[in-house]
Amino acid sequence: MASDTQRITVRIPKDMSDDLDELVDRGDFPNVSEAIRTAIEELIKAKNAPDHISKVTVDLPKKNVDDIENLVTGGDSISVDDAIRTAVREYIKDRIKEYQRSQLQD
Repeated sequence: MASDTQRITVRIPKDMSDDLDELVDRGDFPNVSEAIRTAIEELIKAKNAPDHISKVTVDLPKKNVDDIENLVTGGDSISVDDAIRTAVREYIKDRIKEYQRSQLQD
């Protein structure tokens, strides 16, 4: 962590605090502070995306995420995010082609 830090005090609901503790307890983060820092970093990245980029959050079944991670580990993609971006681009490209073919048939 950078030596130039600032302490910020924030009040959150008890259930949110319990959820943060649960993330730490199951090993997702080393401590609550790191979980909060990560959440803030993600918020800043999402809100500061370039104008030509829209951030989208996707909820996937854990099995699908495991499969994607295995593809990444096998060298199919450089990251889970990249694999998902590629899959979405290909899906959209295929759907547009299907739509254009259907328009030519009408």
